[in-house]
Amino acid sequence: MTDTRRRVKLYALNAERQWDDRGTGHVSSSYVDRLKGISLLVRAEADGALLLESKIQPDTAYQKQQDTLIVWSEGDNFDLALSFQEKAGCDEIWEKICQVQGKDPSVDITQDIVEESEDERFDDMSDSGPIELPPCELSRLEEINELVASSLATAMRKEKLAVALENDGYIRKLLNLFHMCEDLENSEGLHCLYETFKNIFLLNKNALFEVMFCEETIFDVVGCLEYDPSSPSPKRHRQYLKQLARFKEVIPINNPELLAKIHQTYRVQYIQDVVLPTPSVFEDNMLSTLSSFIFFNKVEIVTLIQEFCNFSQNLQPQAKETFYKTLSSLGILPALEITLAADDAQTKTASIDILTYIVEFSPSVVRDYTLQQINNTDEDQMLINVVIEQMICDTDPELGGAVQLMGILRILLDPENMLTSTNKSEKTDFLNYFYKHSVHILIAPLLANTAEERPAKEDYQTVQLLSLILELLSFCVEHHTYHIKNCILNKDLLRRILVLMKCRHKFLVLCALRFMRKIISLKDEFYNRYIIKGNLFHPVIDAFIQNNARYNLLDSAILELFEFIKLEDIKSLCTHVVENFGKVLDEVEYVQTFKALKMRYDQHQDKIKDRDRTTLDSDVFCGSVPSILRNSRYRRDQRQLEEEEEMWFNEDDDFDDGEAVVPAANDLLAKKLDSDLASIGKIMDKKVETHSPKLLNSNSKAGGGLLNNNATAGSPPSPMQGDKSSTLFKKALVDYEGDSDEEEDDEGNDSLAPSPKRARLT
Repeated sequence: MTDTRRRVKLYALNAERQWDDRGTGHVSSSYVDRLKGISLLVRAEADGALLLESKIQPDTAYQKQQDTLIVWSEGDNFDLALSFQEKAGCDEIWEKICQVQGKDPSVDITQDIVEESEDERFDDMSDSGPIELPPCELSRLEEINELVASSLATAMRKEKLAVALENDGYIRKLLNLFHMCEDLENSEGLHCLYETFKNIFLLNKNALFEVMFCEETIFDVVGCLEYDPSSPSPKRHRQYLKQLARFKEVIPINNPELLAKIHQTYRVQYIQDVVLPTPSVFEDNMLSTLSSFIFFNKVEIVTLIQEFCNFSQNLQPQAKETFYKTLSSLGILPALEITLAADDAQTKTASIDILTYIVEFSPSVVRDYTLQQINNTDEDQMLINVVIEQMICDTDPELGGAVQLMGILRILLDPENMLTSTNKSEKTDFLNYFYKHSVHILIAPLLANTAEERPAKEDYQTVQLLSLILELLSFCVEHHTYHIKNCILNKDLLRRILVLMKCRHKFLVLCALRFMRKIISLKDEFYNRYIIKGNLFHPVIDAFIQNNARYNLLDSAILELFEFIKLEDIKSLCTHVVENFGKVLDEVEYVQTFKALKMRYDQHQDKIKDRDRTTLDSDVFCGSVPSILRNSRYRRDQRQLEEEEEMWFNEDDDFDDGEAVVPAANDLLAKKLDSDLASIGKIMDKKVETHSPKLLNSNSKAGGGLLNNNATAGSPPSPMQGDKSSTLFKKALVDYEGDSDEEEDDEGNDSLAPSPKRARLT
């Protein structure tokens, strides 16, 4: 027999009578030697792993439901279901099952007789034929009720009764009797019908549910269940469903079958939750088929909304905006908070798709809703935190849902699409909210896995999740400012992330390195000091050494990091790397990056030494001259000084005692300086005599023409009085031609070196 593959979802009914999604794959039927028979095989769509291997037993009852479902039981209380993507695939596998069991594929259930105990078989030997139902008449209602109740005792009689009720159209006949009893106000008959229909529910047969829950009969069934004998007065369930319950359409639904499915699901859910007695009075596994009926209907409806959102992408902008505004006004976001956390994978996937469509169209709508939750919602129930939690807890080995949710968070955190107005700053409000209420949830798995010197877990699913978190954090570093900076510095986040440099998965190592590269690219000295103080280049250098010069992406990424530091001339990081890791990096010769970095470091050191030497030389003069004379605000332009110097040489011999020679000081300034200059005149004379060889050498290097003039004129006359020395000292402060080097030094906050006094030229 050839294999037939069809795309399916595999479900298993858990202890709480809920369907668990066991995965998506392709189903086939083939002979399995180990099981010695034709078996149903489901292999995972992602990696081909075997999800199901179930031999088709000749006595197992398989049920075909809703054209795309096959349900059966294996052992006690272990129900399985295959939900097919296409009806054709379901029909083909159903034919294979019927072929093995020798059944007609037109039936919806392959076995009428289920496995029973020996006692049950013995009890039913005398009644091996089909059950004969009494005529459907008012006078026979009590007899009908006793027959249905007695058939619940054994599985064989339950099967026979279900077949009889279905084949004879008996349910519709009973509902006709209900109308007669209600018109006649026959309370006894109504109470019998209540017990009869309650027991029919206990038969747990999907074929009967299809009849009772159709549009023409469901309200009559609800009416029968209103007349509980234990209640003094009938309930008003029909009145609630018809008059009080309101159905709101987000957009018009023109498909009548789909609209009927939505109404049917709501009403059946109401019957299960409100109308029927509480589950505690039922036997185990008594209403599993009813739960399955509701569950698969809900899957269809959520998939419908997903399709609507997908279809909305083709609408014009105005119509699309109206669509999403209507969705929001009707409470789609609070509903998504619940469905995102649903156990059913298909429902969760559809919810993620719907939220993605909404966020891509208008992220501000989601941000506004989130900000409104601050004062009235618990932190773990906020929409953003639900999204983060579902991203962290994604059970898919490939983290397909987590990748989508990370994309949603990235859009919401992107400042480029945040609105800013005069009275409102969405960027400030939302980022404050996120870093106060949500970021700690996002980084919790990262911190938990990096508490020690090596990552605690290195399984593929964990490292995939950490890579998604690092990608989102790298985005935050690039687009946010002080928010993410405070988070990194306060939680020592970079150090924890660099623990991942020791991970055996290289793609996660590259994610950690990329995060550090984003930080360094900002050229922020706060970050640089944090890196230097924590010696955070150490794990990077270790990873580089451990890579052992292998030509791979990690080697290139680390080299590019240091190349960036060199090209951007980040002095603090360059100095730190060379001084702490220079000996190790000097051995790397297959690239010139570290040699160039060392050369850049040497250039920095040479500049620092030159500046220190200049500062030391200028200290001789700076220690004696008042600070006001060293202030650059009182300097004049060099060209002005040269012209005034030439005029000074051509002046007459007679000078006024109080005349100020330095043009940069006005008369008021000169008067204020007279007292200071008079007091230091004698000190300067002594310094000139003591240091005259040094000063002459310096002047000869800076401006030789002036030294020649001094030599021709001879020694300057010694002052005889204090005011004369004050006047001459002020004249000696004039700048000389050729002192440009000294001017450049002055611009670096250095002071002019003192020059010896000279005689006037005649």
